[in-house]
Amino acid sequence: MRNESLKFLETLINTPSPSGFETRGQRVWLDYVKKFAEATETDAYGNAVGWFNKGGSPRIMLAAHADEIAMTVNFINEQGFIYVRKMGGIDPAITKAQRVNIHTRGGTIRGVVGNVAPHLMRGEGEPKPPKIHDLFIDIGVASRKEAEKLVRIGDPITLVDGFEILRGDLAVARAFDNRIGTFAVAETLRLLSDSSRKLHAEVCVVSNIQEEVGCLGARQIAYTLKPDVALVVDVTHATDYPTVSQAQHGDIKIDKGPAITHGGPNHAEVVARLEKIAEDEEIPLQHEAISSNSGTDTDVIFWTRGGIPSALISLPNRYMHSPVEVVSLKDLEQIPELMAAFTLSLKRGEQFKVKI
Repeated sequence: MRNESLKFLETLINTPSPSGFETRGQRVWLDYVKKFAEATETDAYGNAVGWFNKGGSPRIMLAAHADEIAMTVNFINEQGFIYVRKMGGIDPAITKAQRVNIHTRGGTIRGVVGNVAPHLMRGEGEPKPPKIHDLFIDIGVASRKEAEKLVRIGDPITLVDGFEILRGDLAVARAFDNRIGTFAVAETLRLLSDSSRKLHAEVCVVSNIQEEVGCLGARQIAYTLKPDVALVVDVTHATDYPTVSQAQHGDIKIDKGPAITHGGPNHAEVVARLEKIAEDEEIPLQHEAISSNSGTDTDVIFWTRGGIPSALISLPNRYMHSPVEVVSLKDLEQIPELMAAFTLSLKRGEQFKVKI
């Protein structure tokens, strides 16, 4: 991966972007996208868009969500310990004994999620996995009054873990879900701006908000932009490690290329074009099937305004929704290459319709 792109990815990952509080991450994304876009804009809730080849046809939207799973301050007890609510799919069992950052109006406050030592739990039977309301955060104060000088109800909370190269092309971090997606659409714009091939389509690259709490930003921006076709980038579960059933969850490996999804909101003709492009460009693809929905922004984009032909491209991700998500940077680089080639393949005015 080129050094500038890797630096952008690392900065994007390390910049907290909890659902509903994506502003800092969106600034990082826009600063990078502005180098390649003809224009950029944001809407009322913070969805960010970069435009290229305005006036072209068809209009393609390349979208990914900017937010990460997080927690929020819910209650402060008399001793100054903080209790929390979920913002997205936080797993309380792996959140215990973690360092956290509380993002306040006055700056970042460091805390730790408390964990009772096993010595103090003997004789209490088999321990049960904690619920989110069992977690408490210690910020080193002695009273509610002291804590309230530092934090307030509603302040978002993220885990501390940052970007690191694990080995070779494998990287580890919290929140690859889904900063890899916003990275990929930004890199697609860079490739298109550098391409010598003629581009017919109008391109909208989108970093949208609040996917983790209901695919909310994608609904807003898809309705506003009204694209003719949409490609969505997200992560998917790698199933190449112990205890995961491939018979149940499919056979998806890291370092074997991005995955495309079949079924549900994924338009058959758009998927077929992606497969053809991947073959022509010698980009390896993996395949996964869904019964009805994908659990991604694709589910809400495809039915907007009567139907937007859409497809989901996913990066295999081990240990999703944890502080130690592991992905392949080689897999990640291939996603912008695939999307750029797809976009360049579009003919002026081309529309995707199911053949009947």
